[in-house]
Amino acid sequence: MALFTPGRRWQPPFFPFKKEPFGKRVLRKIERWTKGPMFGCRMCGNCLLQETAFICPMECPKGMRNGPCGGSTPEKCYVDETRPCIWYKINERAFKMGREELLLEVLPPLDWDKVGTETWGDVVRSIRKFGTASFLKSRFTRDKEKKSHAWESVFKPVRQPEWWQGDSLYHPPAYEEPVSNLERQLRSGGFVVTAEVSPPLGTATGKLKRDIDMVKELVAAINFTDSASASPRMSSMACSKIAAELGADPVLQIAARDKTRSGLQSDIVGANVMGVRNVLCITGDNARIGPSPTSNTNILDMDAIQMLWILRRMRDEGIYLDGRKMKSPPQLFLGAAASPFASEPKFQAIREQKKVNAGAQFFQTNLIFDPDGMDRWLEALYKRDIIDKVYILAGVTPIRSKRMAQYLHHNIPGVTVPEEILNRFEKSREDDYEELGVEIALEIIEKIKDKQGIHGLHLMSVGWEAIVPRIIADGGLN
Repeated sequence: MALFTPGRRWQPPFFPFKKEPFGKRVLRKIERWTKGPMFGCRMCGNCLLQETAFICPMECPKGMRNGPCGGSTPEKCYVDETRPCIWYKINERAFKMGREELLLEVLPPLDWDKVGTETWGDVVRSIRKFGTASFLKSRFTRDKEKKSHAWESVFKPVRQPEWWQGDSLYHPPAYEEPVSNLERQLRSGGFVVTAEVSPPLGTATGKLKRDIDMVKELVAAINFTDSASASPRMSSMACSKIAAELGADPVLQIAARDKTRSGLQSDIVGANVMGVRNVLCITGDNARIGPSPTSNTNILDMDAIQMLWILRRMRDEGIYLDGRKMKSPPQLFLGAAASPFASEPKFQAIREQKKVNAGAQFFQTNLIFDPDGMDRWLEALYKRDIIDKVYILAGVTPIRSKRMAQYLHHNIPGVTVPEEILNRFEKSREDDYEELGVEIALEIIEKIKDKQGIHGLHLMSVGWEAIVPRIIADGGLN
């Protein structure tokens, strides 16, 4: 266990992928031997300790560099249950130190040319560029503004390379007319309904097409998951293309778990050509909860916030991550996942605000089974002044069985099924489970419809697409 971190180093430190000069090798070893025992440093080449309350985010098994995942809890990390959630601890310490606003800065993905190398040399070069005498003098001034300016002038270029330039500001869309049916309906101010259609396990598309045809006239858009629970199915891209061809408005879901930054950018350009405008950026379930053999759980190339930042800049600035200009930028309505019941509401609100600042225009929440419990989360969003900057679609599903209720409660990160609902299934007959699930879903919908700040519903039928028309009709959502 490192001296100043509540966790422990999850993996050994990185080593550089190239031979370095002798001086840099010496400096790298000194830095590793110093920061390793103190902070559990993995030598990522882009140190963020000052922004993350001096707890290294690289201790997160998912490699999350911009905040917690949707499965964050005070008790443990869901990937490695022997350790605490590092991002919960980062938020906890940041709030105690009064440094929570620093968590809003959109931090870059790793530059693998620098991974394994030292960072101190970059700091020294940045001090020289600012002026060594001026920087040292600023450390002793009583003028807080000058002191802060000097500090940022030195350290921001180190953590924010020229190719990234992340910040903590809100970036509104740089276009005026809606680019999709979903965006158009949300802008109109009505209560909007979207639905999820499960991608098929194989290559047959008959049921997929029938499900799309069944719900497309009832909803504003249809979402297709991207290998949910880290289990492979037909790609969200293929399903979205089929939906667009059938006249539906698809929501392409992209999980960072299975994407590289180059793959993301090329996929988005291709998806736009196929008529896909809505994109939902999620980090994705860790491979740990997927089928065996387990794929890489070490680190993500990007997280959801970094994906939003990249795609927003592609759309609004017409540039790739490497700075190349695009003559025809993609048209995108960007979304992200939100987790009202993961972690503390004030911690999640920081995460949601960061997503909005990075480019999220709509949220699809995790499954909601306690509508009244959402109020604390909505209040936290209101305090952070983002309620009027993002459309929120509340996630609802009909529970088909007692087993499903238990599975959702115990196995899905960020989802909690109240004891009252679990007891209703315990007391019901097996033949009545599906009807009870619909009844509970309708009760939840009725409460959600009246909540200020909620703009619609996202119906997740989890393979039970045939029930969607009835829920829409009985819930008065036509």
